[in-house]
Amino acid sequence: MLRVVYPNRLTVLSLLVAAAAGVCSGQLVPFSTTDYAAKVITQTGQVSIVKDTQPWALSVGDSVQVRDLIITGVDGHALLQVSDGSTFEVFPNSRVVFRKNPPNWRDFLDVLVGRVRIHIEHLGNMPNPNRVLTPTAVISVRGTTFDISVDDDDETTLVEVEDGQVEVQHALLPRGNSKILNPGESLRVYRNEPIARNFDKGNLARRVLHSMADAALTMATRMPSSGGVGGAGSTGGVGDTTKVPPPPPPPTPPPAPPAPTI
Repeated sequence: MLRVVYPNRLTVLSLLVAAAAGVCSGQLVPFSTTDYAAKVITQTGQVSIVKDTQPWALSVGDSVQVRDLIITGVDGHALLQVSDGSTFEVFPNSRVVFRKNPPNWRDFLDVLVGRVRIHIEHLGNMPNPNRVLTPTAVISVRGTTFDISVDDDDETTLVEVEDGQVEVQHALLPRGNSKILNPGESLRVYRNEPIARNFDKGNLARRVLHSMADAALTMATRMPSSGGVGGAGSTGGVGDTTKVPPPPPPPTPPPAPPAPTI
């Protein structure tokens, strides 16, 4: 027989205070975090998440939960999508924390090192505020596509905007001096320097190099393997129908004429 337990006044008061605090901050914690997970759309190479200090390999269709640390190896690459259609792409040698700061669901990613490409979808005709944090920068977006690279040595952050607009602030120095980046613009944020000195507009060469590297990565993941019996990498094996036959032997020379009679 089930017994109904009624909360006492102190418990009710505590729940009301917590709910009021959530309403005032605009950051209510949902009862379920399932809708806030990210799904793996594509994956190649070594991609894993860390749970209880142990790495777990990710595959297409897996879900990444709140506060999960994503790690990619030298050949690792993954594209993930959240429920509103926004995506983030993690490139090799990267470490990224997904929604590190619940219940503030606007904190989308913490990029610790490496490179990511982020696409934030608009919510209909409304903006979709999100933030991406690095050790040296805070990037605020409403609906855009952009790249973030964090250097492993000194945690310098490079922000490159492909579409839309982002606002970049320094994560360590006073944040009063922010920068707005438009399509084709980029900004490098150093640990000990104000961002105003580092404004870099339209670095086309770097964008071209990134595009070439991405294309090479895509081709590498789609290239079929070679070798095996009768495969593309074999020469003259079983089932090889393209082997060229050897040339015919040369004709037999005619016999020598008889010696003249003396």
